[in-house]
Amino acid sequence: MSVITLLYLFITWGVTAVIVAAILLIVLRSLFNYMDVNPFSWSPRTVGRVTDPLIMPVRRVLVAFRIDPRAAPFIAVILIIVAGYLVVQVAGGVLNTVAGIIFALSSGRVGTPVAIIGYVIHGFLGLYTLAIFIRIIFSWLSMSYANPWMRLLVRATEPLLGAVRRFVPPVGMFDISPIVAFLIVWICQAAVAATLLAGWPVRFF
Repeated sequence: MSVITLLYLFITWGVTAVIVAAILLIVLRSLFNYMDVNPFSWSPRTVGRVTDPLIMPVRRVLVAFRIDPRAAPFIAVILIIVAGYLVVQVAGGVLNTVAGIIFALSSGRVGTPVAIIGYVIHGFLGLYTLAIFIRIIFSWLSMSYANPWMRLLVRATEPLLGAVRRFVPPVGMFDISPIVAFLIVWICQAAVAATLLAGWPVRFF
């Protein structure tokens, strides 16, 4: 098993452990609230301090949309799982690209330079897809453009989304440009795999 594969497994299991721990703390917080435990005792106070950064932003968004804030723990759990999935996907995309480049360099085949370019482009397109997906999630959470992460995502994805939006109008109140953008990027990835990476493995784990 290669070092890159071990690193990917380490990241995957590490993210999974963090997700499980966060979910357990949120469940424990909900149990404390349900059992009406003294909020000033050590356990509820500690759990509250740890989980407040996860629960409070979700609660503020729910209140802004006039949704019952008691659903905040459940929504927070879903967002934590999605965030963990995105972290694993980003790490997997980067490590898969690195593994592809190393494989191409060590293979000694004639088309090595072309394959290296193909792995870089294929990995970039995968990360670009994730960037669009993360931007959608941040938009649902009403994250302001003043946030540096949101600003970075908008600057990175708007050239494609803006171009698609000019040709694909919204359907009612729904902006379907991200769906079209996903399709375009997927077609580009398939084209790279069928041309620059023809005869080369695309995934390594």
